[in-house]
Amino acid sequence: MSTVVDRQPVPHKKCVLIVDDDLELASIYEHLLETFNYDVSTAANGVAALKLLLSRDVDAIICDLRMPELEGDLFYSTLERMKPHLCRRFIFLTGAADDPKYHSFLKQVKSLVLHKPVHPERLLMELQRLPEV
Repeated sequence: MSTVVDRQPVPHKKCVLIVDDDLELASIYEHLLETFNYDVSTAANGVAALKLLLSRDVDAIICDLRMPELEGDLFYSTLERMKPHLCRRFIFLTGAADDPKYHSFLKQVKSLVLHKPVHPERLLMELQRLPEV
């Protein structure tokens, strides 16, 4: 006699990439998101993030603006040419949003901008609001 197993679809574990040169802060957000069942990767700058994204896609990108090697705006612009579908998945998490250097960029891309420090509940809420890829 065989037993029928009810196979429910396994919920998709959302993959998030955190791009921030503040490694301590990135680690805090990484642990927070992992607690809520996100699969989290981190990159200390845009160059490292691009290398990671060459081999896979993610469901969300949390990105600082001011970083060494490749700043957030240039990382976004480069990714826009490589994998434009990921650009709808950005949340800029930064202390530099009021810097005039980034004003026109942020208006043009219309991505969500959260000012550091961000309350964990707000970050989780905004991640859930992002459109599906």
